[in-house]
Amino acid sequence: MELTEEQFQRYARHLILDEVGEEGQVRLLSSRVLVVGAGGLGSPLLLYLAAAGVGTLGITDADRVDLTNLQRQIVHATDRIGALKVDSARQTLAAVNPGVRVETHPLRLGPDNAEALIGSYDLVADGSDNFETRYLLTDLCYRLEKPLVAAALSPFEGQLSSFRPYLGLAAGPVIVRKVGAAAADVPDRLQGDHVAAPAGASSRTRKLGIGPASSTIGHGRALVSGSSSAMGCAGPAGGVMGCGC
Repeated sequence: MELTEEQFQRYARHLILDEVGEEGQVRLLSSRVLVVGAGGLGSPLLLYLAAAGVGTLGITDADRVDLTNLQRQIVHATDRIGALKVDSARQTLAAVNPGVRVETHPLRLGPDNAEALIGSYDLVADGSDNFETRYLLTDLCYRLEKPLVAAALSPFEGQLSSFRPYLGLAAGPVIVRKVGAAAADVPDRLQGDHVAAPAGASSRTRKLGIGPASSTIGHGRALVSGSSSAMGCAGPAGGVMGCGC
């Protein structure tokens, strides 16, 4: 694949970076990334991935845009209230970078559909808002040998890590369910929409480390923004986190 003149200009600031360059940009353009959730985590992530030139972006979310989303879910707009979030996001991303292909999946991931969907992508970015989806993605990405980048927010804090335990790394699955634990055991404020707009900004943007450049976040290690440990779900790095929404 050779870059067009328009692509040389659009991605010029990538091309001058030794860690990216033309080869890295071509890899980004050839990549397929599935973003789970077009909410508080997924919104800015989708914007950055589209701007960076990730060639195909899949978006899965069954929800519709609500007025209460707009204080933090920046891929949506007021005139799209009531629209499917995946359609709203696609419209925004087309304006950001029309050269990126956007595949929309207006559904809630479950055991009956997740495996086939994940299998067609190179990497999964988890911005889901419930723990059952997080457990499901952890299991399937391990089994299908797909890199998983998982971020989560509590009201003012965030956590991010990437995992490829199928390579034999010591990280293990991204989320470990304690014996006897259930989503119902987690406080509502860690599974719902109780998130401040700036919370987890670094978690949202640093997911971009999927190309040839090395991420500053090691596999199985967590980047934590904030000081409280009273979030929601234990991960292998020893931290705890809620969901993103």
